[in-house]
Amino acid sequence: MRQQISNEFFQVFDNKENSNEPRVFFSPGRVNLIGEHIDYNGGLVFPCALNLGTYGAIRRRSDNMVKLVSGNFNVPVEFSLDDLVHNPDHKWGNYVKGVILEFTKKGHELGGFELYIWGNLPNSAGLSSSASINALIALALDSVFEIGIDPVELAVMCRFAERFNGVYCGIMDPFACIMGKKDHAILLNCDALEYSYAPLELGDYRILIANTNYKRGLADSKYNERLAECKQALEELQKVCDIKELCDLSVWEFEANKHAIQNDTIRNRAEHVVYENQRTKDAAQALSEGRLTDLYDYMEGSHLSLRDLYDVVGEALDAMVQPMLKYAKLHPSRVLGSRMTGAGFGGCTVSIVHKDYINEISEYVGKEYFDKTGIEASFYIAEVSDGAKEI
Repeated sequence: MRQQISNEFFQVFDNKENSNEPRVFFSPGRVNLIGEHIDYNGGLVFPCALNLGTYGAIRRRSDNMVKLVSGNFNVPVEFSLDDLVHNPDHKWGNYVKGVILEFTKKGHELGGFELYIWGNLPNSAGLSSSASINALIALALDSVFEIGIDPVELAVMCRFAERFNGVYCGIMDPFACIMGKKDHAILLNCDALEYSYAPLELGDYRILIANTNYKRGLADSKYNERLAECKQALEELQKVCDIKELCDLSVWEFEANKHAIQNDTIRNRAEHVVYENQRTKDAAQALSEGRLTDLYDYMEGSHLSLRDLYDVVGEALDAMVQPMLKYAKLHPSRVLGSRMTGAGFGGCTVSIVHKDYINEISEYVGKEYFDKTGIEASFYIAEVSDGAKEI
C-alpha cells in the first residue's frame, strides 16, 4: 500500500519543481464493540481500530499553498494557509482546514504541502470515516512539520476540528483512530480520558461489519430525546443517591434506588445506562482473562437493551442482528457475538465470526435481511489494527 499510494501521489502532483519523496501514513476506522449510548452519562466505551481506513501521502512545499487530491472524490482542492475559511466547494478539503486551524490555535506554524489520500472505509456507515481522515491529517502534519504533539492531545484536536464542519462529535472516534492498538480494544472513559487496553486476539475469528444501508432519519432527534430523558433520570436519582452521573451507580445501587424514578420509560433509559456500563466492564475483564467466548452474552445483552429499554435500534438494525443470532444458535462456534453499533436507527452491526464461514454467514444474514426489509446489505471484513501511523 505504501508503494501504491506513493505512485498515485506522483501521478497527480507535478514532480518537476519538487522531486522529494512523500511520506505515507495510514489512519484506521473504528468500531465500538460494546458500551453504547452511555458515554454522555459518564460511562465507558470499548472501541477498537480497524485495518480499514484512510491512506495518505504528504510532501512539504516551499510556499504557503495547500494542494489536495483524493482518490475517492474527484474534487481537487487548493487553498492558501492565509484563507482558512469553510468553503462548501472544497468538500472534504474542509476537514484539512479544520485540522490546520487546531494547530494554529495552539501556536504551531505550518507551511504549505501537497496531500493525496485514498480510503477503503464506506462513507456514512458508522465506521468513523471522517475521524479517520482527521486523524491522518493531524498525525501527518505533526510528523512532517516536526511538532511532536502528544497523541491524546492530537485526538482532542481532531474532535474540535470536526466542529469546523458543523459536527459536534464525542472523543471516542478520534481517540480510537489515533490510540488504537493491534489486537487490543480500548476501555475509555470519554470524560476523564482515562483508558486502558484489553487484549482482543481473535485467532481464527474476524470482525464482520454489516451495513444496513438504511437512511438514519431518526438518529439525531432520538439522540436529543435520550439526552433529556437521562438528565431527568439523573435528577430524580440524585434525590436519593450521591452521584454526578448515571454511570456512577453500580447495578445493585440502581436496583435499590430505581423506585425514585416515577416514569417507566425514564426508568428504562436509566436501566440501560447502568447495566450497559457494567456489561462494558465485564467484557473488558473477560478479554483480559482470555474468555473470548463470553463476548456473546455481553453483545447480545447490549443489543436487546438498546432495543427494548433504550429504543434506538429500529427495524433495520434488528432485522440484521436477529438472523445472526439465529445462525449462532445453530452453529455456536461460528459466531462469538453480534449487536448494533453506533447511534442506531440504521448504520451498522458488528459481529465476531469464524473466518472459514464468513461467506456462508454473510449470504444467510443478507438474505434474511433482504426478505425482511427489501434492502441489500453490505458486508465488510476487518481485523483489529494499530492507530494512525507512518508506513
